[in-house]
Amino acid sequence: MIPLSRPDITKAEQAAVAAVLKTPFLSLGPRVPEFEQRFAQWTGSRFAVAVSSGTAGLHLCVHALGLLRGEEVVTTPFSFVASANVLLYEGARPVFVDIDEETLNLDVRAIEAAITSRARAILPVHVFGLPAEMGEVMRIARKHRLRVVEDACEAIGATYRGRKAGTIAESAVFAFYPNKQMTTGEGGMIVTNEKELHDLFRSLRNQGRPADGGWLEHPRMGYNYRLDEMSAALGVAQLKRLDGMLKLRSKVAERYHELLTEVPGLRTLGCPPQLTRSWFVYVVRLPQGTDRDRVMARLRGKGISCAKYFPCIHLQPYMRELGYREGQFPVCERVAKETLALPFHNRLAASDQAKVVRALKAALGR
Repeated sequence: MIPLSRPDITKAEQAAVAAVLKTPFLSLGPRVPEFEQRFAQWTGSRFAVAVSSGTAGLHLCVHALGLLRGEEVVTTPFSFVASANVLLYEGARPVFVDIDEETLNLDVRAIEAAITSRARAILPVHVFGLPAEMGEVMRIARKHRLRVVEDACEAIGATYRGRKAGTIAESAVFAFYPNKQMTTGEGGMIVTNEKELHDLFRSLRNQGRPADGGWLEHPRMGYNYRLDEMSAALGVAQLKRLDGMLKLRSKVAERYHELLTEVPGLRTLGCPPQLTRSWFVYVVRLPQGTDRDRVMARLRGKGISCAKYFPCIHLQPYMRELGYREGQFPVCERVAKETLALPFHNRLAASDQAKVVRALKAALGR
């Protein structure tokens, strides 16, 4: 099979992880602070806090909002489920707004109509590595006195009007699952410029322990969301190569763009002016009315991995139980039926890309 994704691991990463295994520190050692310092520097943030996953990072950011049960957070229904689940963890209610037809991010024109007296925050997601319209998100947040948590889990290296994604809101989260632009296996990173939040996140990820307290002191309830030393060492090695890996991904995306011009009716992802996309996945939109399941079966029959990216969050079975229903967000629902992720990673060979496009063209032709 041509895999859907593949991490880019070299001897440098292998050596970094092996070096940790020769020390007595597999957790709470020197590699995590090093990773945090380097990551903060790379993003231009004052502080970075390493956590066990992007989901864990989002949860801590939402927890820090101090939401009461039933209070609301405006967000997108077109994302990985974690961006909505972390609101449910805290007893908050996700208030979804429909998405923009072109960017596939939340439609900022729909945000204000969704704000009620119980709204407390906005959680924009940089879907598929394209920054949301953060200028308008922040303007609306200031107008309505809402806080903002920036989900940059898919967008490391993307920029919004010259600023790096994840550096605009009061807190933001990046993720390092193996299909991301860089990986630590599992893992994530919170960034913020506010020391009070930084100190809170460090305590919350470590069972509520204080920074200067003893091992069994817990002034607050916390979580075991620590990142281990092996993962942090892997992250340091990956971060040193990140700029080069982002360039490799851009080249693979550009090659797909060129090849896919031969496929009638297919839509590829664009990028508005003054934004840069960081290529997380390569998603296309099939012509309306296409039997996507049949197309996917034909691709897999040719040894080509593919996936539906993303199903609507609000139509997941457990979300329907909360009262969300079909027809609420028509753009999202239409787009979710058309999107298809193709094989995409740093080292994807041109010959494999050509094979993917030939097979896709043949499947659509039938």
